[in-house]
Amino acid sequence: MNNTTVSTDTENIERNATMIRLNQARVTFDKPEGGTHTVLHDIDLDIAAGQFVALVGRSGCGKTTLLNMIAALVEPSSGSIQVHGTSPREARPHLGFMLARDALLPWRSAQGNVEYGLELRGIDRATRRKVAHDWLGRVHLGGSERLWPWQLSQGMRQRVALARTWALDPDVLLMDEPFAALDARTRISVQQQFLELWQSGPQRTVVFVTHDLGEAITLADRVVLLGEGKILDDVEVGIERPRDLESVAAHPRYQELYERFRASL
Repeated sequence: MNNTTVSTDTENIERNATMIRLNQARVTFDKPEGGTHTVLHDIDLDIAAGQFVALVGRSGCGKTTLLNMIAALVEPSSGSIQVHGTSPREARPHLGFMLARDALLPWRSAQGNVEYGLELRGIDRATRRKVAHDWLGRVHLGGSERLWPWQLSQGMRQRVALARTWALDPDVLLMDEPFAALDARTRISVQQQFLELWQSGPQRTVVFVTHDLGEAITLADRVVLLGEGKILDDVEVGIERPRDLESVAAHPRYQELYERFRASL
């Protein structure tokens, strides 16, 4: 298969160089009744280029706010953040964002949905059609290009969303519980496809939000545990790649980390 992509600067970034840096980043919101609420407290965090980092913690711990700050959707109240060597807003052309829900446009086919981000970036029609076609094939949806979102299962819809994100060839993938809405069997299938894509090419930096400890350990190189807006733990997973998602839970390191994080929560 011809793996057509829209080129960014991924191959020019030295692996292990810092892709994302937060320095004393704090996020504080005004409360309607008066006063303020601090969501993130003076976060220091460096993420290397090509690293897969999972942010995990209970609901309300600040993990999605941290992700949104990297995406320039939330501004830090104090401190600083750099992405791709610049501000998050300036780095947006290098970012891909995937949500828990597929957010497919109902008036566009599977092919049209994958093309959408490319269209917004001004990519010519012939190129975006080829890129979208290739990426649908890579997520095992070849032949489904003309189907409408309502004709797709939830797993198929999420794979279209995955293709749409990957078609932009981002240097950084920001993922907010992207597999949470799937049933257990479909979730493992889509996780495996995602991991195969990530492991098979130039490895993008991934920041992956989840509340699922098992998912974090299974997928990531590194797990950052958040609680009450602070980093409680930050650990390298240390399980060799490529990984078989069906069997990784039996790995002694998986079990060690799972117990460690569960005790912290």
